[in-house]
Amino acid sequence: MSKILLFIPMYNCEKQITRVLGQLTAEVCAHLSEVIIVNNRSTDGGEDAVRGYLAEHQLPIPVSLLRNNENYGLGGSHKVAFNYAMEGGFDYLIVLHGDDQGDISNILPHLQNHDYEGYDCFLGARFMKGSKLEGYSLFRTFGNRVYDILFSIGTGQAVYDLGSGLNMYKVQVLKSRFWEKYKDNLMFNYCMVLGSAFYKHKVKYFPILWREDDQVSNVKMMNQAIVVLKMLGSYVLNKKKFVESEHRDRPVEHYSAQPVFATGK
Repeated sequence: MSKILLFIPMYNCEKQITRVLGQLTAEVCAHLSEVIIVNNRSTDGGEDAVRGYLAEHQLPIPVSLLRNNENYGLGGSHKVAFNYAMEGGFDYLIVLHGDDQGDISNILPHLQNHDYEGYDCFLGARFMKGSKLEGYSLFRTFGNRVYDILFSIGTGQAVYDLGSGLNMYKVQVLKSRFWEKYKDNLMFNYCMVLGSAFYKHKVKYFPILWREDDQVSNVKMMNQAIVVLKMLGSYVLNKKKFVESEHRDRPVEHYSAQPVFATGK
């Protein structure tokens, strides 16, 4: 049986994080080895919400709450989790955002039939056949589909989402640390899509349910749209240079976090 780590990035989602933890049913946990919740220096009561939930609901697998030593951004939290997975000898890592927009039950059938084992990157996609969007505007849906087409052309392979909140990676492909110089902000996943295309990772997308209700978006759409276009253009012009270049505004020597709470260990 594969050793699978579930990574939940958390930033100012006190209202949503307990709903995300509520998705971890016994059926889901049967396929997981451990859960880490990585708090990126939230300013709300998210940590207390996690502690309270775990005190009332005993999960059948170990759960650790980690706090980043600095605010690294969403991409930086991924890097903390990637390091944790590699150091812990995990085979796969699942990413489930802590803002309750995605649902881990969407990947459950693939865990049950082991679909993921044939791929390096097994990615949830909001914009492919079979997916369902709730509370997502037609304008944003159209814009995302256009960008998916542009990235498909630029990478030479089908792209159905530039970064949803439910993804799965084979830890073996992370060990080259190709991702280390990628952006630490919300555009980390865009870099991952381009890097995976260059390194010819085996990638498969699967449809998911995606909802927006009480979440607070950190995306500034117009500014991000321009930056992403420039990113794709740089990749197309010189793929090798792009994947090997430094993309961070402030390089970090080591992405680290401290455990603040744990159960089941």
